[in-house]
Amino acid sequence: MSVAFVFPGQGAQTIGMGKALADAYPAAREVFAQVDEALGEKLSDLIWEGEIETLTLTENAQPALMATSMAALAAMQAEGIGLEKAAFVAGHSLGEYSALCAAGAVSLADTARLLRIRGRAMQAAVPVGQGAMAAVLGLDADAADKVAETAAQGEVCQLANENDPSQNVLSGHKSAIERAIVLAKEAGAKRALPLPVSAPFHCALMQPAADEMARALETVQFDDPAVPLVANVLATSVTDATEIKGLLVDQVTGRVRWRSSVEWMAAQGVTEFWEIGAGKALSGMIRRIAKESTCRAVGTPDDVAALKDA
Repeated sequence: MSVAFVFPGQGAQTIGMGKALADAYPAAREVFAQVDEALGEKLSDLIWEGEIETLTLTENAQPALMATSMAALAAMQAEGIGLEKAAFVAGHSLGEYSALCAAGAVSLADTARLLRIRGRAMQAAVPVGQGAMAAVLGLDADAADKVAETAAQGEVCQLANENDPSQNVLSGHKSAIERAIVLAKEAGAKRALPLPVSAPFHCALMQPAADEMARALETVQFDDPAVPLVANVLATSVTDATEIKGLLVDQVTGRVRWRSSVEWMAAQGVTEFWEIGAGKALSGMIRRIAKESTCRAVGTPDDVAALKDA
């Protein structure tokens, strides 16, 4: 059995996530306390008792989801299930930061601060209403990429996420995305629909955010991860801290190659994927990509107990 630890991205957030872990495990509670201290505010109050609209703001959702993932990992470690179980770590978009924190490449406090900067920078990069994203279901990545290229017409329209064999996400100018939705349906997509996001992530319009992240990353100590990271933009493993910093900058405007990443890990012999943190979205994608693999979601004390029993 070879295991990959995978970490969810934006969209998995829910009010109350991680609360049961914090109540059951002092180590998980300490994770939230350290994130609160790093940010100089009680993000944990928002996560556990706030309004979902406020939690969903990019600047809050990103550090909140990372904190929940690290709390789940701390609970696992309290039960004797540590990083030594993982052959690789990987994360979807912001989840890549969670993966690097888990692998010891960057401290929890620095990860929280970087994600707060990243969230604000990505939100500020494009004026509200000028950008959009759309999910395209039922077309493969090559077909979705061709739709984006045709829809651009001098504007930005890019394939932003390869999620699984038949789910891809486009990002760019709002008018170009509207054209892409029509073209995708004409090309045979089962569904093509706009996503309820606040900015067009993972496309060229995010260049101001990429520039800001380059500056922010230069101020933070990174070490080589203890476990290889399967990077979003490469879909293969990397272990050099300097290279990883550059890839994190590229990731802001670049494609999240999740399908390719899972295929690559499966080809290296990974048979189990443990989704650590909030929700089960990655597990659903992985089951459609690597159909012979086993997926486990680890986000509650019951999940941790089941993992320990297994």
